[in-house]
Amino acid sequence: MALEHALLVSLTERAGSGYELARRFDKSIGYFWSATHQQIYRVLKRMEESGWVDGETVIQEGRPDKKVYSVSETGRAELARWIAEPSDSATPRNELAVKIRAAAYGDITALRAEVARHRDQHAQRLELYRHIEKHDFPAPERLAGTALHQYLVLRAGIRVEAGFVEWCDEVLQALHPRATAPHADGERRPAP
Repeated sequence: MALEHALLVSLTERAGSGYELARRFDKSIGYFWSATHQQIYRVLKRMEESGWVDGETVIQEGRPDKKVYSVSETGRAELARWIAEPSDSATPRNELAVKIRAAAYGDITALRAEVARHRDQHAQRLELYRHIEKHDFPAPERLAGTALHQYLVLRAGIRVEAGFVEWCDEVLQALHPRATAPHADGERRPAP
Protein backbone atom coordinates (compact mmCIF):
# COMPACT_ATOMS: atom_id res chain seq x y z
CA MET A 1 0.00 0.00 0.00
CA ALA A 2 1.20 3.44 -0.81
CA LEU A 3 0.54 6.40 1.45
CA GLU A 4 -1.58 7.78 -1.38
CA HIS A 5 -4.16 5.05 -0.83
CA ALA A 6 -4.34 5.62 2.92
CA LEU A 7 -4.91 9.33 2.25
CA LEU A 8 -7.57 8.57 -0.35
CA VAL A 9 -9.40 6.45 2.24
CA SER A 10 -9.27 9.24 4.80
CA LEU A 11 -10.36 11.87 2.30
CA THR A 12 -13.31 9.77 1.12
CA GLU A 13 -14.52 9.81 4.71
CA ARG A 14 -14.18 13.61 4.97
CA ALA A 15 -12.49 16.33 2.93
CA GLY A 16 -9.88 18.39 4.73
CA SER A 17 -6.75 20.49 4.61
CA GLY A 18 -3.31 18.94 4.86
CA TYR A 19 -3.15 19.97 8.52
CA GLU A 20 -6.60 18.54 9.30
CA LEU A 21 -5.80 15.37 7.42
CA ALA A 22 -2.50 14.91 9.28
CA ARG A 23 -4.27 15.33 12.64
CA ARG A 24 -7.05 12.90 11.67
CA PHE A 25 -4.49 10.50 10.30
CA ASP A 26 -2.65 10.49 13.64
CA LYS A 27 -5.87 9.43 15.38
CA SER A 28 -7.19 6.79 12.99
CA ILE A 29 -5.38 5.29 10.00
CA GLY A 30 -2.11 6.30 11.63
CA TYR A 31 -2.53 3.41 14.07
CA PHE A 32 -2.08 1.05 11.12
CA TRP A 33 -0.02 3.09 8.66
CA SER A 34 2.44 5.71 9.85
CA ALA A 35 3.48 8.87 8.05
CA THR A 36 4.94 12.20 9.08
CA HIS A 37 3.07 15.43 8.46
CA GLN A 38 5.72 16.41 5.90
CA GLN A 39 5.17 13.14 4.00
CA ILE A 40 1.42 13.77 3.97
CA TYR A 41 1.86 17.26 2.52
CA ARG A 42 4.29 16.03 -0.17
CA VAL A 43 2.00 13.16 -1.15
CA LEU A 44 -1.08 15.43 -1.26
CA LYS A 45 0.75 17.69 -3.72
CA ARG A 46 1.66 14.68 -5.86
CA MET A 47 -1.93 13.37 -5.67
CA GLU A 48 -3.27 16.73 -6.80
CA GLU A 49 -0.81 16.79 -9.72
CA SER A 50 -1.99 13.28 -10.67
CA GLY A 51 -5.61 14.36 -10.54
CA TRP A 52 -6.55 12.03 -7.65
CA VAL A 53 -7.61 14.91 -5.41
CA ASP A 54 -8.97 18.39 -5.97
CA GLY A 55 -7.69 21.21 -3.81
CA GLU A 56 -9.81 24.27 -3.09
CA THR A 57 -8.20 27.31 -1.48
CA VAL A 58 -10.18 28.62 1.49
CA ILE A 59 -9.46 32.20 2.58
CA GLN A 60 -9.21 32.61 6.37
CA GLU A 61 -9.30 35.85 8.33
CA GLY A 62 -6.27 36.43 10.55
CA ARG A 63 -4.63 33.18 9.45
CA PRO A 64 -2.97 31.93 6.28
CA ASP A 65 -5.26 30.57 3.59
CA LYS A 66 -5.68 26.82 3.58
CA LYS A 67 -6.24 24.30 0.86
CA VAL A 68 -9.05 21.78 1.40
CA TYR A 69 -8.69 18.50 -0.47
CA SER A 70 -11.40 16.15 -1.68
CA VAL A 71 -11.20 12.97 -3.74
CA SER A 72 -11.79 13.43 -7.46
CA GLU A 73 -13.49 10.90 -9.75
CA THR A 74 -10.02 9.83 -10.91
CA GLY A 75 -9.04 9.32 -7.27
CA ARG A 76 -12.18 7.26 -6.59
CA ALA A 77 -11.36 5.10 -9.61
CA GLU A 78 -7.80 4.62 -8.31
CA LEU A 79 -9.10 3.72 -4.86
CA ALA A 80 -11.52 1.15 -6.36
CA ARG A 81 -8.69 -0.30 -8.47
CA TRP A 82 -6.43 -0.56 -5.43
CA ILE A 83 -9.13 -2.17 -3.25
CA ALA A 84 -9.62 -4.90 -5.89
CA GLU A 85 -5.86 -5.53 -6.15
CA PRO A 86 -4.48 -8.46 -4.09
CA SER A 87 -2.79 -7.33 -0.87
CA ASP A 88 0.65 -8.47 0.22
CA SER A 89 0.25 -10.99 3.03
CA ALA A 90 3.93 -11.22 3.87
CA THR A 91 4.80 -11.72 7.51
CA PRO A 92 5.62 -8.39 9.15
CA ARG A 93 9.09 -7.96 10.58
CA ASN A 94 9.34 -8.37 14.34
CA GLU A 95 12.70 -7.36 15.76
CA LEU A 96 11.67 -8.40 19.27
CA ALA A 97 11.03 -11.97 18.09
CA VAL A 98 14.54 -12.14 16.60
CA LYS A 99 16.01 -10.88 19.88
CA ILE A 100 14.09 -13.56 21.80
CA ARG A 101 15.35 -16.20 19.39
CA ALA A 102 18.92 -15.07 20.22
CA ALA A 103 18.29 -14.91 23.99
CA ALA A 104 20.94 -17.54 24.76
CA TYR A 105 23.61 -15.12 23.56
CA GLY A 106 22.59 -12.07 25.55
CA ASP A 107 21.51 -10.64 28.87
CA ILE A 108 18.19 -12.28 29.80
CA THR A 109 17.40 -9.59 32.37
CA ALA A 110 17.79 -6.86 29.75
CA LEU A 111 15.73 -8.87 27.28
CA ARG A 112 12.95 -9.38 29.85
CA ALA A 113 12.93 -5.61 30.45
CA GLU A 114 12.60 -5.04 26.69
CA VAL A 115 9.75 -7.57 26.44
CA ALA A 116 8.03 -5.89 29.41
CA ARG A 117 8.41 -2.49 27.72
CA HIS A 118 6.82 -3.83 24.54
CA ARG A 119 4.07 -5.47 26.58
CA ASP A 120 3.28 -2.18 28.31
CA GLN A 121 3.13 -0.28 25.02
CA HIS A 122 0.81 -2.84 23.46
CA ALA A 123 -1.35 -2.94 26.60
CA GLN A 124 -1.72 0.86 26.43
CA ARG A 125 -2.69 0.69 22.77
CA LEU A 126 -5.16 -2.12 23.56
CA GLU A 127 -6.73 0.02 26.28
CA LEU A 128 -7.00 2.95 23.84
CA TYR A 129 -8.62 0.76 21.17
CA ARG A 130 -11.10 -0.65 23.69
CA HIS A 131 -11.93 2.90 24.79
CA ILE A 132 -12.53 3.91 21.15
CA GLU A 133 -14.69 0.83 20.66
CA LYS A 134 -16.82 1.60 23.72
CA HIS A 135 -17.08 5.32 22.96
CA ASP A 136 -17.50 5.33 19.16
CA PHE A 137 -19.19 1.98 18.54
CA PRO A 138 -21.53 1.23 21.48
CA ALA A 139 -23.93 -0.79 19.31
CA PRO A 140 -21.80 -2.65 16.72
CA GLU A 141 -24.68 -4.89 15.67
CA ARG A 142 -26.40 -1.82 14.16
CA LEU A 143 -23.42 -0.62 12.12
CA ALA A 144 -23.39 -0.43 8.34
CA GLY A 145 -21.29 1.18 5.61
CA THR A 146 -18.24 3.22 6.57
CA ALA A 147 -18.91 2.95 10.32
CA LEU A 148 -18.99 -0.87 10.06
CA HIS A 149 -15.76 -0.87 8.05
CA GLN A 150 -14.03 1.35 10.61
CA TYR A 151 -15.28 -0.90 13.42
CA LEU A 152 -13.98 -4.04 11.70
CA VAL A 153 -10.51 -2.51 11.37
CA LEU A 154 -10.64 -1.46 15.03
CA ARG A 155 -11.58 -5.03 16.00
CA ALA A 156 -8.54 -6.29 14.10
CA GLY A 157 -6.38 -3.86 16.06
CA ILE A 158 -7.89 -5.03 19.34
CA ARG A 159 -7.25 -8.66 18.50
CA VAL A 160 -3.66 -8.00 17.39
CA GLU A 161 -2.85 -5.99 20.51
CA ALA A 162 -4.52 -8.51 22.85
CA GLY A 163 -2.58 -11.33 21.19
CA PHE A 164 0.71 -9.44 21.47
CA VAL A 165 0.13 -8.70 25.17
CA GLU A 166 -0.68 -12.37 25.78
CA TRP A 167 2.46 -13.44 23.90
CA CYS A 168 4.64 -11.02 25.88
CA ASP A 169 3.20 -12.42 29.12
CA GLU A 170 4.08 -15.92 27.92
CA VAL A 171 7.62 -14.86 27.02
CA LEU A 172 8.12 -13.11 30.38
CA GLN A 173 6.95 -16.21 32.22
CA ALA A 174 9.16 -18.50 30.14
CA LEU A 175 12.21 -16.26 30.63
CA HIS A 176 11.65 -15.99 34.35
CA PRO A 177 15.03 -16.01 36.18
CA ARG A 178 14.30 -19.43 37.75
CA ALA A 179 13.67 -20.99 34.35
CA THR A 180 16.37 -23.02 32.69
CA ALA A 181 17.17 -22.91 29.04
CA PRO A 182 19.64 -24.58 26.72
CA HIS A 183 22.79 -22.53 26.23
CA ALA A 184 24.37 -22.07 22.83
CA ASP A 185 26.38 -25.29 23.35
CA GLY A 186 23.17 -27.25 24.08
CA GLU A 187 23.85 -27.67 27.82
CA ARG A 188 21.02 -26.59 30.12
CA ARG A 189 22.02 -23.89 32.61
CA PRO A 190 20.06 -21.59 34.93
CA ALA A 191 19.20 -18.34 33.27
CA PRO A 192 21.36 -15.41 34.47
